[in-house]
Amino acid sequence: MAKITLVDDDENIVTSVSLALESHGHTVKAYFDGAAGLAALENDPPDLAILDVKMPRMDGMEVLRRLRRTSDLPVIIQTSKDEEIDEILGFNLGADDYMHKPFSQRLLIERVKAVLRRAGADAEEALATPGDTSARALKRGKLTLDPARHDCLWEGRPVKLTVTEFLLLQSLAQRPGFVKSRDNLMDAAYDDQVYVDDRTIDSHIKRMRKKFREVDPEFDGIETLYGVGYRYRET
Repeated sequence: MAKITLVDDDENIVTSVSLALESHGHTVKAYFDGAAGLAALENDPPDLAILDVKMPRMDGMEVLRRLRRTSDLPVIIQTSKDEEIDEILGFNLGADDYMHKPFSQRLLIERVKAVLRRAGADAEEALATPGDTSARALKRGKLTLDPARHDCLWEGRPVKLTVTEFLLLQSLAQRPGFVKSRDNLMDAAYDDQVYVDDRTIDSHIKRMRKKFREVDPEFDGIETLYGVGYRYRET
């Protein structure tokens, strides 16, 4: 089971979420403000972080922004705000999933399971079966992807990707030149229980391109076909 860090200033939420996660075998460490939560995430990284948006000392979006400078740790954002702009901002900053309060414990557990499964935190699913090519390193021109290590290299230089970004890029790079619709990419990166809209995929692609261009300003490996989808161009 996973080690989870929960950062939320609402004691009732912390208690109920912790009990729900612990009842499914997870270990939970809770922090009640963003600054303390960020310090804990940097000093003792868990398998997954759950961050509230509105918190004292440092809000959840700022925690996520600073965390993403150095870490691809899976993150679920939770908020009581029912505002689309918060969700878009969260995905732009590199969140792996997003939950609106109030939510049921059952939904929480399913979302946590989905993100951990995508991150490979479930040991049984992380082990590749014989002949399973999905776990082998993939090389496409200047790009190298190693799913077993969650490593991404561009011309030998590391590019830090979140779990979702890695899965999206892997889906595109597996068939260079072939167009993947946003629905195709959703299926590659998200479980059936998780619904995201087109703008979420666009946000992930935008963030991914930015990361590659920090390594190579001339990067143009991900092409947009407006109204259709995306494709990987091998260079």
